[in-house]
Amino acid sequence: MIRQVVTIKNPTGLHLSPAGLLCKAAMQFECKITFQAKNSTGNAKSVLSILGACVKSGDEVEFIFEGEDEEAAAREIIEMIESGLGE
Repeated sequence: MIRQVVTIKNPTGLHLSPAGLLCKAAMQFECKITFQAKNSTGNAKSVLSILGACVKSGDEVEFIFEGEDEEAAAREIIEMIESGLGE
């Protein structure tokens, strides 16, 4: 299991477009990818779960990767978030 805390850098937080990119990337991996933001826990492979967390710019989010390809998933997902998810 890999746990990684990242700060959301997108100026408007995880709205539909970056949430969609994050979800699409997460779905490429076999491992379970969950996140904890504020007081909620969600599935990173679900756009509704990501949107429901209401993550704003500057919020810290902890991602948990569990499974066979967890290292590759962690590398790609964290890199995407740190680069701003296309924004």
